[in-house]
Amino acid sequence: MCHGTTPSRRLTSRVEVTDGVWVYWRCDGSEELSRIRNLGIGGLFIETSKTQPVGIRTDLDFLVQEGQIRAEAVVRHAKTSRGLGLKFTAVSEPDRPNLAALMSRLRGLSRPHGNL
Repeated sequence: MCHGTTPSRRLTSRVEVTDGVWVYWRCDGSEELSRIRNLGIGGLFIETSKTQPVGIRTDLDFLVQEGQIRAEAVVRHAKTSRGLGLKFTAVSEPDRPNLAALMSRLRGLSRPHGNL
């Protein structure tokens, strides 16, 4: 029997976002600009003090140098006063290469740079 941490239920890995990467999102009539804390091909976690019910749909517009990235997502979990975990349900076809480019850039930023 193994002891230790519980394995993640997530099918794809996430990249921790340390640089300021922002997303504009709309949900149930409200609009907000939030910082992305981590991002993966399947979803993201955003900082927000707003709570939303699990399962509610959101529309996302990423504010990134890679170009336009629009997506739809649903709230998978909410952490009070911390943020929301969102699962992508659709990413606009023309925007998918931009999402892949963003993921590549963020992976590059999150790599340790070694000792100098």
